[in-house]
Amino acid sequence: MVTRQERAQSFGSVATSYDRLRPAPAPGALDWLVPSGCTVAVDLAAGTGLFTRPLAERVPRVIAVEPDPKMRSVLALRSPGVELVEGTGEAIPLPDAGADALFVSSAWHWLDPARALPEIARVLRDGGRLGVLWTSRDRDVEWVRDLDRLPGEPPWDGEAEGRHRRRRELDLTLGGASFFTAVEQMSFPDTRRMRKDDVVEMAGTYSAVITAPPDVRRTVLGNARAALDRRFPGVAEVEFPIRSWCFRADRLAR
Repeated sequence: MVTRQERAQSFGSVATSYDRLRPAPAPGALDWLVPSGCTVAVDLAAGTGLFTRPLAERVPRVIAVEPDPKMRSVLALRSPGVELVEGTGEAIPLPDAGADALFVSSAWHWLDPARALPEIARVLRDGGRLGVLWTSRDRDVEWVRDLDRLPGEPPWDGEAEGRHRRRRELDLTLGGASFFTAVEQMSFPDTRRMRKDDVVEMAGTYSAVITAPPDVRRTVLGNARAALDRRFPGVAEVEFPIRSWCFRADRLAR
């Protein structure tokens, strides 16, 4: 049985493919998340920099924090000018109250909120912005849902959809107390033109598939290829639906 920790640490093994194939956030998500006047922003659990790079186009100083050395290596190569440090959401190697905003992109579910929330609150200045988002294939689109379904996994239904949506819920309270106020949420659809080969390969960059036995992985990717060929016969490229699910909140005064 693969542990949650093993899945969380699996992405470095596909870091180059992850950076090439995973979608960047929808442009509208950045407009909504980044506060005006932001001059120092932290990208926590930055991965290979899919959120870091568009953030750096809007904010003068961006600090990327990432624990995985393989992911950091790709980020450093692809994101010149961005400050990069080793660290985790539970131990952020940055000073108190030094950031105008801190973002967690497609990684909140890997954090321990009981330890990460106080650390995030420590790093943010009073009134600073916390932004949490997930950018991924848009499972609200029916044909997208089953592209990376594991053998034996039940078909997508209301119960499965509920489990998936709960994975993107955000609770910023600890024992009834909170460091944050004005919590809002929004989602932003987008599309990305992709080769079918790349869509299939992208299915292999999700942790359940990365950590699956080789025969299961081959089956998942083969099924994804067959599903795409049935849906889009005779074409090499498709408009692939993605979505950014976003939350934002403001740091309460100390």
